[in-house]
Parts: sequence; C-alpha cells; structure tokens
Amino acid sequence: MTEQNFSEIRAELNRRKLIDRIFATIGLLVIVVSILILLGLTLQMAIAGISRITPQFFFSFPSRKPEEAGILSAWVGTTLVMFVTTIIAVPLGVASGIYLEEYSRKNWIADLIEINVTNLAGVPSIVYGLLALGLFVYILNLGESVLAAGLTLALLILPIVIVTTREALRAIPNSLREAAYALGATKWQMIWDHILPYSAGSILTGVIIGLSRAIGETAPVITIGALTFIAFLPDSPFKSEFPFLSFDWLKAPFTVMPIQMFNWVSRPEPEFIVNASAAGTVLIVMTLAMNTIAVYLRYLFRRGIKW
Repeated sequence: MTEQNFSEIRAELNRRKLIDRIFATIGLLVIVVSILILLGLTLQMAIAGISRITPQFFFSFPSRKPEEAGILSAWVGTTLVMFVTTIIAVPLGVASGIYLEEYSRKNWIADLIEINVTNLAGVPSIVYGLLALGLFVYILNLGESVLAAGLTLALLILPIVIVTTREALRAIPNSLREAAYALGATKWQMIWDHILPYSAGSILTGVIIGLSRAIGETAPVITIGALTFIAFLPDSPFKSEFPFLSFDWLKAPFTVMPIQMFNWVSRPEPEFIVNASAAGTVLIVMTLAMNTIAVYLRYLFRRGIKW
C-alpha cells in the first residue's frame, strides 16, 4: 500500500470523525434546547399556580367559585385509578414478558406476537378508550367506574411493560443462565433466583415509564365517561365490620387530575387558569415522585446484587 493510499484513508477517517462530532454536537444542542423549553414551561406553570397550592386546595371539592375550588376528588380518583392500573398491568405484563422471552418457542407465531406487542405500544390512547368503551362499559357492564378506568389504562401500558421486560431479560448474558443450570437449578429457579434480580432495575424503570404515561392520559378516561365535575368521594376501601375491606369503590364514578385541569382551562374566568396551573404542578410533582421512587428502588436492587 502506497503512501498516497494511507493519506486517502487518513483523510476519510478524519472526515468521518468530523461528521460524528457534528452529529453529536447537533444532538446535544437539540437535547439542551428541549430540556430548557420544558423547564421554562414547567416553571411558568408553577409560578402561575404556586399561590393556590395550599392545604385547602388539596382538601376541597371543585366549585363554581375559583377561590374555593380544589382537587380533592381529582387526586383521590387519580390515586385509585393508578392503583388498579398497577395491580393489573404490572404482574400481567411482567409475566407475559417472562413467558415470551424464556418459555415460548422461537417460531413465526412468537415473531408475530412480538411484532403486534411492539406495534400496540405505539397505538394512540384514544383507540384504547374506544376499545374500553365497547368492552368494559357496554359488554362487561362495568359502567363509568374506577375499575373500568384502571383496566383501560392497564391495557394502555401493558405493551410497554411487556416490551421493557423482554428487553431487560435479553440484556442478561446467557452465561448466567448456563451457570444456574450447571448448579442444578430448574428453569423457574434460574429465572426467579438469578435472571429477575439482575433485570429488576430495568423492568422497574419500564413500569414507571408506563405509569407516568398513564397518569397524564385524558382521552381514554373521557371516552369511557369520566366526570368533569364531581363533588363526592368513592366509598372507603376499609370498613369497621368483618372482613374490614370493601370493594364498592371500584364501581364508583370518578374524575382524574388531567380532566379536572381540562375543565378549568375551558372556563373563561382567569382565576380557573390559576387553578389549572396549580393542578398541573401537583401532577408533575406526583410524576417526579414516582420516577424518584423508581430510581431509588433500582439503586437498592443493584446495590443488593453487588453485595
């Protein structure tokens, strides 16, 4: 190879490195600008609504008077709906991901299921709302209830949980599986004692991402009939008589934070805009709290594995 060929190769490598630097710089600028815009909008909303964030705001029902209106029914409804969503979507999604990745045969049927699950993760949320309206509200006669909303949002985030679980399991090296088998572990013992502990952090991250999407969704819950104005709370899940638990709250009407915000924003009085900004700030804090808990739990999982 001549010196001229070396010079050409060196020039080509320098050109590619320059392109890589330019692309990395543009990507970094886009990320920084996006984050700054998001922070600016969030700060603007927080500054506009901080004056309304008081204990009265949290423990008051909606009202026609903006200074007396609160988010009690909204945050209670959001909490109950997200609780139902979590207890349905997380076990079902994680179990489905484990089965598809570890137990199902690798054939065209598995490939078809994987393609469909991946595509479902990108389906618009209003489609899930229409599906839930026909299935849960009309066919199963669940009505416009907390249970129907929880099932709807569980369907919405189920593909996200499944895909995240599969990707987390795929990231575990096969050598760990082979080592477990070499020590005499069964397939389930290998998964439960070795694979899941190492992948729990990544699975948890995907779960929180799905729940963070669900907590801000409006279209599906509006489609199934969530109320825009509600001045009462569902029945308490606890009671004084045996068996001390009540499930009547699952059948209760509900509202959620995004719908309450939409209701206030649609009103002409500027004071309701302040209420909507305060509710949006509370919703963002709730989402950040969920993500913080996820990061902390992931840290605990990883530290426990290292020990």
